[in-house]
Amino acid sequence: MSIAVALDGPAGAGKSSIARRAAKELDYIYVDTGALYRTIGLAASRLSIEPVASVEVDNLLDKIKVELDFNDDGEQMVLLDGEDVSGLIRTPGASMMASKISAIPQVRAYLLDLQRDIAKKNNVIMDGRDIGTVVLPNAQVKIFLTASPEARAKRRYKELCEKGMDVKFDDILNDVITRDYNDSHRKTAPLKPAEGCVMVDTTNLDFEQSVNKIISVIKENV
Repeated sequence: MSIAVALDGPAGAGKSSIARRAAKELDYIYVDTGALYRTIGLAASRLSIEPVASVEVDNLLDKIKVELDFNDDGEQMVLLDGEDVSGLIRTPGASMMASKISAIPQVRAYLLDLQRDIAKKNNVIMDGRDIGTVVLPNAQVKIFLTASPEARAKRRYKELCEKGMDVKFDDILNDVITRDYNDSHRKTAPLKPAEGCVMVDTTNLDFEQSVNKIISVIKENV
């Protein structure tokens, strides 16, 4: 039977980088569900669709094809109608669009089967906002990863600067705070710790310490 690790937490908590590294160490597949929402948000942006009109979003979902693929190293690529958009969806604008698009029930339903099917066939570490509460409620391990808004903003700021993007720290911090509010107050699958999850706060942990902590929690619970 495959092993599923549900890793939830707010924006900028380091879920993606930590989960990716932990999955590699454990020889699991890493699934970044946030990338799926960012991809639908990108598709909406390209068609100038504001993610508030359910009819327009329904029509969009009927027209596009979102897929996950994995390279030889087990690293995830997200495809939009066959195009690898993995790099195009990593901007503050894409992050905010993902927050809006993920609040739409039709979008969450559209992606649910895809996420569950991957978990059925593979040992996975799957990160997102509602993995332990909605997507994989029976996951063997549930972790809620968090850090202070300031710590998360600093990490995101550094990441974007290293990619050569012209960003301001205050803008990143405001985006983090805004997305925290939006994600935790949406009607559909709001961000919250799953029942029985292990809480991990990485505010005062560096990357290696955070990865080791997550691996330790997984090994203790499988």
